[in-house]
Amino acid sequence: QVQLVESGGGLVPAGGSLRLSCAASGRTFSRTAMGWFRRAPGKEREFVAAIDWNGGRTDYADSVKGRFTISRDNAKNTVYLQMNSLAPEDTAVYYCAARSNIYYSVALKAYDAWGQGTQVTVSS
Repeated sequence: QVQLVESGGGLVPAGGSLRLSCAASGRTFSRTAMGWFRRAPGKEREFVAAIDWNGGRTDYADSVKGRFTISRDNAKNTVYLQMNSLAPEDTAVYYCAARSNIYYSVALKAYDAWGQGTQVTVSS
């Protein structure tokens, strides 16, 4: 099983930026697809971004395309989510997830390991 620990959340004004990090351990990280999801207050957890095992392919929710960038450093067993032009509607708990597959999925159920989440709050 893989263990995931997110960091980098916080309070930021609208228009600002944050970079989330997710450190992984316990599984061959370089053979694991990774994803970021979020849960806003009163809403279901939703897909944000995902990346294949080698970073060759990425995918984004329409709501974050052009503003968020997912990347990974397999030497550091870490995946990142760079978030720019943040808006109040981006306020949520952000979760990192790992999949026992080299290819990503946008489906929550495809991921079998989750971090504890990190709070991102964007003030208007």
